[in-house]
Amino acid sequence: MSLNDFIKQLDDLVEAASHRFEDAIKQVDKEILEETRVEYLGAKSGKLKEVQKGLGQVSKEDKPVAGKRFNEVKNRLEELFQSAADAITGGSGKKGKVEALDVTLPGKRPRLGHIHPITQTIDELKDIMGRLGFSAVEGPEIEDDWHNFEALNIPLEHPARDPLDNFYLNVASTGTGGGNQLLRSQTSTVQIRVMENNKPPIRIVSLGRVYRPDEIDATHYAMFHQIEGLLVDTNVTMADLKYVLRLFASSYLGHDVEIRFRPSFFPFTEPSVEVDMRWQDTWLEFGGAGMVDPNVLKAVGYDPEEVTGFAFGLGVERLCMRRHGINDIRYLYDSNTKFLAQF
Repeated sequence: MSLNDFIKQLDDLVEAASHRFEDAIKQVDKEILEETRVEYLGAKSGKLKEVQKGLGQVSKEDKPVAGKRFNEVKNRLEELFQSAADAITGGSGKKGKVEALDVTLPGKRPRLGHIHPITQTIDELKDIMGRLGFSAVEGPEIEDDWHNFEALNIPLEHPARDPLDNFYLNVASTGTGGGNQLLRSQTSTVQIRVMENNKPPIRIVSLGRVYRPDEIDATHYAMFHQIEGLLVDTNVTMADLKYVLRLFASSYLGHDVEIRFRPSFFPFTEPSVEVDMRWQDTWLEFGGAGMVDPNVLKAVGYDPEEVTGFAFGLGVERLCMRRHGINDIRYLYDSNTKFLAQF
């Protein structure tokens, strides 16, 4: 092959490629751009690769000139491709600048996370009880026999200790009741820990997770949150308990909320009541309460002849459900972002 024939092939290649790249720019079409790049600059079957084969047919004397020209054409094709790519994506190419960004379009709002409704409820309940003079405290979720049962006046033979009603762990516990440690079944355990380390008067509230192997339905879950309140002082009466709970309920659920107290039994309070709230033409229990049992006071070294107290444990999920009109507790734990984004 003569040198002139080889150079003509290269020139024809540049001209044809130039037209193809111009078409891609006019149509602002990335697919045409990529097809043209592969067609002319493809490493295996590109047209430039085919022309390169003719370099071996050029005479030995003309090869330096032919090789130089080949490299110039290769660089030119790469420049054509880059210019077209810049033009299509907003840069400047042979046909001038192509606008790829419409600054008049509204901006995209960044996706923001949402505080979970349970967390919102806990924060608000802490604030309400704080205004009533209660300090927020915390306790461990893995408890021993003493704090979860024995100190709360729950004897060894009490059905509340049944393995079917608790999540026991394979770790030895302390206390005369023996047995293994467990995931706490109530936040009342925090009462004992606070009273063991502090003298009266006591006015605390504790919010946290508790665990019970309940059958999951619209109002029950195996893990849920409780708000535990405790007040120990001189001359504390049942009337004080009812006043605090009514004030608490109206502060969170509104002044039109109806609540009622029903006689009940809990080992750690005497007398004991269950607290219901009116919701959708029916009554829904949202906690238990009562006067601290003298045996509980004795267990922590208090003299029940000198001090009395009241305690209550309320379900945070049910308060949240009542507040927001949620009729199934499972919605709170489904991790449905569309649902959670409402709060």
